[in-house]
Amino acid sequence: MDSHKTMSRTTSLPPDATAARDWVRILAAYRDPDIRRSSFELAITVAGFVTLWVAAWFAVQVSWPLAVALGIVNGGFLVRLFAIQHDCGHGSFFTNRHLSDWTGRILGIVTLTPYDVWRRTHALHHSHAGNLDRRGIGDVHTLTLAEYRALSPFQAFMYRVYRHPLVMFGLGPTWLFFVQNRLPLGLMTAGRSYWVSAMVTNLAIAAALVLIVWFGGWLALACVFFPPTLVAASAGVWLFYVQHQFETTHWEQDPDWQLHEAALHGSSHYDLPLVLRWMTANIGIHHVHHLYSRIPFYRLPDVLRDHRELVEVSRMTLRESLKCASLDLWDADSNRLISFRQAHAA
Repeated sequence: MDSHKTMSRTTSLPPDATAARDWVRILAAYRDPDIRRSSFELAITVAGFVTLWVAAWFAVQVSWPLAVALGIVNGGFLVRLFAIQHDCGHGSFFTNRHLSDWTGRILGIVTLTPYDVWRRTHALHHSHAGNLDRRGIGDVHTLTLAEYRALSPFQAFMYRVYRHPLVMFGLGPTWLFFVQNRLPLGLMTAGRSYWVSAMVTNLAIAAALVLIVWFGGWLALACVFFPPTLVAASAGVWLFYVQHQFETTHWEQDPDWQLHEAALHGSSHYDLPLVLRWMTANIGIHHVHHLYSRIPFYRLPDVLRDHRELVEVSRMTLRESLKCASLDLWDADSNRLISFRQAHAA
């Protein structure tokens, strides 16, 4: 099936459909978390992560490839822990804000992500997503076609390197989680709390790494710690990428930009297989999440069940999403993301 036709067909709501801003009132009915359900989701995810981590720890003494394999699978549970941390940041996981924040801070040590720093930059992402004049924090660096053509040859080369899939989903996630997250970049002068969040998280991570090497040696670090972390980092960046970097996404200059329009039409419905949907905590229902970020992840499927008109909005399957990796530039004339090849052909 032609991807261009598919995305064109599924991006827009019917003419008589509810306006984007009016969905906020409708979706408010789904916002209240259930503390028992949230506690269960947290417990089962932590249990799965710890079980596989311990299994890999013992397996490394017998077969390091087995330990690595267990670690790769455990990357899925680490993605889910990050998704729970994400809900904590939005205040949608527990009704008690302090409980949400401290749960997020503890999970931030496991996900290598300083919670308070990430919560602030992610809030900026939600408030500016799709705004061409507010790019730079909490998003994937994306140039317009006109901006790309104005670059020097060296700058254009560096941008092409940045957007290459091996960098974007391989080296980039490693740099992001192991290096960039160690400092409150983007918030360096915003306040002491962000430095405290970053430095305390760094100290806790350092202590955990020392303990791993002390009790298990360098092989345990290489085969038990790194596999799930690297897998989760790449998977997390891929998820964030396809949630906003698809052909018919929504970008506008500041005067024409509307928050709810950008939320609904600039975020995808990443319709994943059931197992991956569970591992990613329904984050693929991203257009609904951006419309109303206070909805707990386990209630997002209820929204699609009750409001079928939202199912096909910017919907893409796992197979269709692979084509998004070749999209690099925003073409304001056609209102589409295009590839470098299309840009040069034009």
